[in-house]
Amino acid sequence: MSKTRGFFDEYLPAKISKNPDLSSTVNCVYRFDIEGAGSWTVNLKDGNPGVTEGGDVDADCVITCSEDAFNTLLENPAKGAQLFFMGKIKTNNVGAAMNLSKILG
Repeated sequence: MSKTRGFFDEYLPAKISKNPDLSSTVNCVYRFDIEGAGSWTVNLKDGNPGVTEGGDVDADCVITCSEDAFNTLLENPAKGAQLFFMGKIKTNNVGAAMNLSKILG
């Protein structure tokens, strides 16, 4: 299993279930479009938080990148801004993307 798939299939769902306040703290629906890996929707907005495979067209924040860039982000979340400024990670909502540290770390 790739790091990316493991993150969305195992790590993040477990983190969400262990931290019920995460959705009220983040209050956002993210769509991750990761070239070479797939798309996932992370709902941290309503009373039913979770991760689903596939993209939600109504996501508040869309993150687009390659699988290599996403793996770099997983290994070192502090590199998120650097990857963004290098154009390796793109988003339509910078403010919401900055909250990713709450789910990555």
